[in-house]
Amino acid sequence: MLMRWMLLGLMLLPAGAPRAAEPLILLVGDSIGAGYGVPLDRGWAALLQARLKAEGLPQRLVNASISGDTTRGGLARLPRVLKRHEPSILIIELGGNDGLRGISPGEMKANLGKMIRLARGAGARVLLVGMRLPPNYGPAFTERFEQVYRELAEEQGVPLVPFLLKGVATDKALMQADGIHPNAAAEPRVLDNLWPYLRPLLGATEPKP
Repeated sequence: MLMRWMLLGLMLLPAGAPRAAEPLILLVGDSIGAGYGVPLDRGWAALLQARLKAEGLPQRLVNASISGDTTRGGLARLPRVLKRHEPSILIIELGGNDGLRGISPGEMKANLGKMIRLARGAGARVLLVGMRLPPNYGPAFTERFEQVYRELAEEQGVPLVPFLLKGVATDKALMQADGIHPNAAAEPRVLDNLWPYLRPLLGATEPKP
């Protein structure tokens, strides 16, 4: 499936629809965010919405992740989705496909940096989600890839999930046959990796630039 836009029970607002009263979290990601190969109601994004509700938090999640997307694609579509949804928080879960396709870490960093600045200009707080590459890409490239996230978090002053698939990617029992995507059993762990970094942002307001 090329595109998995939404989690169970949530639909993208049609063009021109009034903005929802509740604060909104926008997730812009790739297949990991879209829950590739996992039932929509069992992906970590759907589990996040359920956790928000269970904890009595007002935020609603819109999942604008597209399987196969890169930072190029995310940057190109971000102004449109920011204008459409006016989120209070933007979760950026991109970069894995950049590495797999050989997009330079320099370009990846520039694209993610622009996305952060666009989100802040729109009044949204940003949570940056880090990924890692398989070791067969070589130590020099994989280290530079991971360094991009650390540098951006420090330079832009945004919270960083160091590795979304920590404790998952190295466990074959939690991965799909392709070795890239987590399976349904892994999705709660993925959410647990993200939650400690997202929780402090809930209820906060990004200062106007």
